[in-house]
Amino acid sequence: MDFSKFAERYHDELFDQILPFWLEKSQDRECGGYFTCLDRKGDVYDTDKFIWLQGREVWLFAMLCNRVEKRPEWLACAVQGGEFLRRYGHDGNYNWYFALTRDGKPLVEPYNIFSYTFAAMAFAQLSLATGNEEYAEIARKTFDRILERRDNPKGRWNKQTGVRPLKGFSLSMILCNLALEIEHLIDPELLQRTIDECLHEVLEVFYRPELGLLLENVAPDGSLSDSFDGRLINPGHGIEATWFIMDLGRRLNRPDLISKAVRIALKTADYGWDKTYGGIYYFLDRKGAPQQQLEWDQKLWWVHIETMIAMLKGYALTGSQEALEWFKRVDEYTWSHFKDPQYPEWYGYLNRRGEVLLPLKGGKWKGCFHVPRGLYQCWRVLEELKMRDAK
Repeated sequence: MDFSKFAERYHDELFDQILPFWLEKSQDRECGGYFTCLDRKGDVYDTDKFIWLQGREVWLFAMLCNRVEKRPEWLACAVQGGEFLRRYGHDGNYNWYFALTRDGKPLVEPYNIFSYTFAAMAFAQLSLATGNEEYAEIARKTFDRILERRDNPKGRWNKQTGVRPLKGFSLSMILCNLALEIEHLIDPELLQRTIDECLHEVLEVFYRPELGLLLENVAPDGSLSDSFDGRLINPGHGIEATWFIMDLGRRLNRPDLISKAVRIALKTADYGWDKTYGGIYYFLDRKGAPQQQLEWDQKLWWVHIETMIAMLKGYALTGSQEALEWFKRVDEYTWSHFKDPQYPEWYGYLNRRGEVLLPLKGGKWKGCFHVPRGLYQCWRVLEELKMRDAK
């Protein structure tokens, strides 16, 4: 495999196509923040602003300033988005709304914990990029809010009655990543405790060795629930979590964590792969029962991008040829199906056969995050592999 050629392709797509698209098309130069509802050409079709995606775009451009180059246009983009979030994104006590109007009026209450996680990531990286202590304090206070809500992430907006309590995998997964994003701002003991708790939850509670897979929901005591939510498997989430754990394994010098994460990623990719049409399913049922999600068989951009990251890191860290073969398989599917051959940015939603279902480039859930983060992560790993081959 010519790692140099692959590295060049990922680099050029990121820096020549994807980043210029978001810099030009998404920034709201009148009200601040970002438009994310962009059609195939990048024209705005809705002006509502979603905190998940505002935080993700701030994070993305601040992260690039910190890890690649402090380009003025990247820093300006991150700062203006951060200022919009600082002014309008929360209720004054760092409870982060889900959605705002274009000019910052709250539309949806702060029920969604992931508005908090991406705000914390955003301000942690923005504080590094700018040296602004206020941004650092916002990240710390938001992280505290997240930890306060771990046991009931939706707070008073939780719709469940308590008859069938379940806890979800997503927050523990995100905290595995957030811990490293914010480690420069929090107490080392708190950092280590958070990492230990998250690793336990992901690898000892939600991971089921009898299946070789990660579940989306379990009962509070860790037992299985034979219900729609209890049987749910989201292959993309599971695979995304594995590369977070690989990063933690590298950071902690824990090759055992890396090896286990690679095994889970391989099993999940094989389980989730559509043997008829190719690509990875969005949702599956661990018992093979009919599912409640009507979109279960769609092929989504982020699922495939996260799989490429996980497989490439798995190969780089362990030498697994199986991981490398999976990277090549998913790379071929992703670039041939999600990349728009005519306009910048990638499609997000395909039907089971791999045909474009929605031609949008951004919306309520898709923004400036998975595509550029994935291209960045893969490019950096491919550069490492290229240098390793050159020695």
